[in-house]
Amino acid sequence: MLSTLCLRGRVMRSLLKSLSFILGNLPRALQKFLGALLGALAFRIDKKRRNIALDNLNRAFKGKLTPAEIERAGKKLFSNLAVMFFEFLSIPWLNRKKVDGFVECVGLENLKKAASRGKGVILCTAHFGNWELQAVYFGIKGYTIDLVVREADNPVFEEFIYWVRTKSSGNNMIYKRRAMRKLLTRLSEKGLVMILMDQNVTRSEGVFVDFFGTPACTNKGPALLAVASGAPVVPVFMIRTDKGHRIEIQEEIRLVNTGDKERDSEENTRRCTKVIEDTIRKYPEQWFWVHRRWKTRPESEEK
Repeated sequence: MLSTLCLRGRVMRSLLKSLSFILGNLPRALQKFLGALLGALAFRIDKKRRNIALDNLNRAFKGKLTPAEIERAGKKLFSNLAVMFFEFLSIPWLNRKKVDGFVECVGLENLKKAASRGKGVILCTAHFGNWELQAVYFGIKGYTIDLVVREADNPVFEEFIYWVRTKSSGNNMIYKRRAMRKLLTRLSEKGLVMILMDQNVTRSEGVFVDFFGTPACTNKGPALLAVASGAPVVPVFMIRTDKGHRIEIQEEIRLVNTGDKERDSEENTRRCTKVIEDTIRKYPEQWFWVHRRWKTRPESEEK
């Protein structure tokens, strides 16, 4: 039985890498075309995720976008995710010359300024644009990233995802469970850590801060990490453009450190979340609306 499972695992790993080579090396124009078709099909047939996305968009932009604009944003979201699928498979085969051909980066001076303080840098980001390619871009350009990720349930898929994320970039993965000590170590070594902090978490993991006018339970870990390490927090987002992608490195987020751990973590989480919301408002079709961002509710709402 064990030998059979091992054989199946090896076969699956080989198939996944072959798929990555074939689809990942298609011309970018063809990837974009196929992604648009796949996204349109998914929007039509995946009723569950379509409804989640449209409900979330309505909650966030009610009165600001028309129903037609909200549906258009939903369709573009599905297209973005489908194109991202092909781009993800391309990642192992990228190099500096290739990424320079379709990715531009603005605001690098903000990262260099923050890094010059010698405390390491916390890159605050979100599931926005092509967040996977964003991390790889930094690694390829010589800015090795320690990326905080959730481990996949299937070990074969986890091994493949790890291979994709690290093969061309040299980046490192830090799994969410018991990540704080490793992150503090990397920052003490003047490293760069990237944390996506736009997903719903449980009450024990987060604090409630405003997100599009509704309290959202948000990971307080980055705020605690910043105060504990003294590392600056720099927002970074990858935006899909007609020509490819643009990485925007924004100015450091000014955090508070009054000594009141609970209040400081809430206020600093609020400031980081505000930056994420402001970016989403500019490009609403590029955020991961299929996630139930407001799932965890305050205890007061459950009484």
